[in-house]
Amino acid sequence: MNRSVTTSQVGQETVQTALKDWKFKACRESEWLQAVVPGCVHTDLRRNGIIEDPFYATNEHDLQWIDKLDWEYETVFDLTEDLLAMSVLELVFDGLDTYADVTFNGKLILSVNNMFRSWRADVKGLAKPSGNQLHIRFRSPVTEDLPKIERLGYNLPASNDQSELGGLGEDKISVFARKAPYHYGWDWGPRFVTSGIWREVRVVGWNDIRVNDVFVNQEQISAEAAKLTVEVELESVRGAEGSVKITAGGAEWSLAVNLQLGVTVVKVPVEIAEPKLWWSRGLGEAHLYHFRATFTEAGSSEPIAEKAVRTGLRSVRLVREKDEAGGTFYFELNGVPVFAKGANHIPNDSFLTEITEERYRHEIASAAESNMNMLRIWGGGIYEQPAFYELCDEYGIMVWQDFMFACSMYPWDEPFLESVKLEARENVKKLRNHPSIVLWCGNNEIDSAWSQYDETGGWGWKQSYTAEQRGDIWAGYESIFHRILPEVVNELAPGADYWPSSPMIDLTGDIGQHAHPLSTEGDIHYWGVWHSVEPFENYNVKVGRFMSEYGFQSFPEYDSVRTFAEEVDMELESKVMLAHQKNGNGNRLIKEYMDIYMNEPKDFPSFLYMSQVLQAEAMKTAIEAHRKRMPYCMGTLYWQMNDCWPVASWAGMDYYGKWKALQYYAKTSFADTILSFDRSEGGELRVYAISDSLTPAEGELRLTLHAFDGEILAQETLEATVGANTSTLVYAADEAKWLDGRDAGSIVLVAELVQGYVTISRKEHYFAYAKGLKLGAAAVVVTEVEGSGGTCFLVSSNVLAKQVWLRAEREGRFSDNFFDVVPGKPIEVEFQHRAPGQAFSVPAAAGLVTVTSMIDYLA
Repeated sequence: MNRSVTTSQVGQETVQTALKDWKFKACRESEWLQAVVPGCVHTDLRRNGIIEDPFYATNEHDLQWIDKLDWEYETVFDLTEDLLAMSVLELVFDGLDTYADVTFNGKLILSVNNMFRSWRADVKGLAKPSGNQLHIRFRSPVTEDLPKIERLGYNLPASNDQSELGGLGEDKISVFARKAPYHYGWDWGPRFVTSGIWREVRVVGWNDIRVNDVFVNQEQISAEAAKLTVEVELESVRGAEGSVKITAGGAEWSLAVNLQLGVTVVKVPVEIAEPKLWWSRGLGEAHLYHFRATFTEAGSSEPIAEKAVRTGLRSVRLVREKDEAGGTFYFELNGVPVFAKGANHIPNDSFLTEITEERYRHEIASAAESNMNMLRIWGGGIYEQPAFYELCDEYGIMVWQDFMFACSMYPWDEPFLESVKLEARENVKKLRNHPSIVLWCGNNEIDSAWSQYDETGGWGWKQSYTAEQRGDIWAGYESIFHRILPEVVNELAPGADYWPSSPMIDLTGDIGQHAHPLSTEGDIHYWGVWHSVEPFENYNVKVGRFMSEYGFQSFPEYDSVRTFAEEVDMELESKVMLAHQKNGNGNRLIKEYMDIYMNEPKDFPSFLYMSQVLQAEAMKTAIEAHRKRMPYCMGTLYWQMNDCWPVASWAGMDYYGKWKALQYYAKTSFADTILSFDRSEGGELRVYAISDSLTPAEGELRLTLHAFDGEILAQETLEATVGANTSTLVYAADEAKWLDGRDAGSIVLVAELVQGYVTISRKEHYFAYAKGLKLGAAAVVVTEVEGSGGTCFLVSSNVLAKQVWLRAEREGRFSDNFFDVVPGKPIEVEFQHRAPGQAFSVPAAAGLVTVTSMIDYLA
């Protein structure tokens, strides 16, 4: 057996990592199987051929036995004499999922109960040179938590806990475990309640003194100066005198210190003149500074302990001020009001250790290439891996960070509250240097779901409980979200903003606290479109100050669907399709909306395509409605960016990272400067120019009315002033002026914003729903641009071609897709590929290109 390990040295600290040769088994079994760590029981069972692909067909339903068992993992490893001689020797577990007892060389060293925490154990007196045995027994989350319901006497609300699928009937156990809530199922995700070693296990040895933590506390940031306090946490096994030195940007600062036995926090004042600021995407460079803290003992010239961190210097605040309309809700970065553009992020996989850094980069690069500047890490997943935040720092993507609580009410016993407090302290401390994090939020949707101060509001939860139970449940809620979490943020991330729940109006302690679709303060989750089958047009009416959730579903493309379904399953109500639609009414709602807005698809693959177009049109309506209302509305985050398995969902990219039509539409609608049409109830047609630029611009607005065969029926050109960082009405006229008795289903009005010889934005306006358009058989032609090496193409058509979908032989994507082509106005696109580790997509040869449009999918 190969029991070698990898060691690294940093100052006086030696870290031994990559404990190898793990094995695992169900505790009731006798045969050990090979395991991969980090990993989980489900992925290890799959690798050993014990279970089939959990995502295929209805396999999810057949794998619910796994979470009912206890599982154990074990490895044996050697230690070097140098490591054994260290003053301190620890076993460090960066993440154990979730209930586990850890034994080292026959002695119990840890009992753990929180997936979101790391755990340490002193093994100095237990370790030996060879044959060290590390054993971890994971207790079933089901058998661990079911008795807690009996002790409490009733279930707590947990709307998305798929307990029935898990064989637990009405018993909602997810609320008791400090574990990723989505593991218990959600309305887009499967129920796989995992156990395992989900983050790295390390042996850490160190001598004398080490630097545990470096926090760059940004007290005052401006273009003129950055005034900071760098807080350095040192740990020492003895008293020592010396100095702490901070270096950053070619400068250094030092402070004499006297270390005591144990932990000492040293605060070093630092000032950087004319700092390079960190900006979000679109506003400037996301500049990052490297800060290094070293400790040098008196009488020595060489540091004996050090630690480096990376951060960006910026001032950021959530601006909530009363105004004539109600109250603002926007983020101000370096003194600039920023319109937040982006989406909500969920974990990229049901099995967290399957997420590679490259998958993270694909998501963050896609966000940046889609002109986004914010992602909201939703509270039903995890505090993400370091790579996620590092990439957001690099790409200039702001992060709205939820704590891990969503759509449930939680217990309030002292052990649970203490676990929450320790979890919050560790994660805030771990993440607080990331300039990308601009907000800490207590939870997702719980304030509005419970609606404490509105007896008829909320999701109907309160009515199931007695007055005494309701009092206990709400008091528990306040303990976590109004006391523990804000206290932790205030203490460990001073100056950072905290928002108790999303959505919410304000923390008022009365009925004015709870958000609703017409709130004029706070943030809003608007789901009237979708859940309530309200028309897309309502996106133009129900606009709040910050739209932090809204969405519309679609299916993945045919090739993705075929990874979990066979041809025989290709119908909307098949068992497999229903298993991969976690929102109970989802398939019906897609069909119902399609019947309203679109024509009948000719077959199921066509339905998949049209579902994506339908979703994209809905989200375009919403995004542009929100941007048109700048500065009243200052944020739009659609639900959702990504998927954790192949499924029909609200995502803009499917599980395999393929851009749906929505992602291309979002890229266009999130562009820094766009045109957008609007039509009033009275029939006035309006054009807005919307810009995130900090300087105004002059341009030319060209309006051209085309027949679907390309004939130009009318034109108008006028000068247009595009306001800075706002939405500007640049044109208004009675729609009848353009119709002028023409067939509404046979014409399109094209608006172009031109600056010099460059078309900055182009938008089409149709005078009828898609189902009312009289599309002809389009002969769409894709012509390679000469000299481009197969990277650039002109797309043209003999008649109007809607939602033209280009696909390439090679891996990559086009710069635009699912666009409309008007005869005589070809569209130029570029094929792009992003190699692993590459920051952005670059031109690449596409190979064979195939093309279809809406007419090809109609019955």
